Amino acid sequence: MSETAASPTGYLTVLVATDADHVHDEVDAALEGDHTVVRVHTGAEVLAAVAAHEPALVVLDLQIGNMGGMATCMDLRLEQRADRIPEQRIVMLLDRDADAFLAQRAEADAWMVKPVDALILRRTARDVLAT
Repeated sequence: MSETAASPTGYLTVLVATDADHVHDEVDAALEGDHTVVRVHTGAEVLAAVAAHEPALVVLDLQIGNMGGMATCMDLRLEQRADRIPEQRIVMLLDRDADAFLAQRAEADAWMVKPVDALILRRTARDVLAT
């Protein structure tokens, strides 16, 4: 990953993996002023999108098609440990508080429960990117 992971517009790139249009719209609305938001619809697309876009932050919906958010997060961590991709900052969007266990096991940097609260997501993104 480049040091700033900036898009051609100069904004930091955020990769969002969700098959739910409303989740994408909520994330995009929350982050669009400071970030370029790129979307993929399945977990299987995330690894290629990370290589193509070098995002500063990856936002994974727990319930994404064909490869859930937990499996996708674990895949990114395994690829990272094998030095096939740079270190990733990952936020997971959970369905309920009890899913925090899954986010911890998948080694997400942060998580929040849907529906997406724009202020909480902006603060979470800022905090994760500052580490």
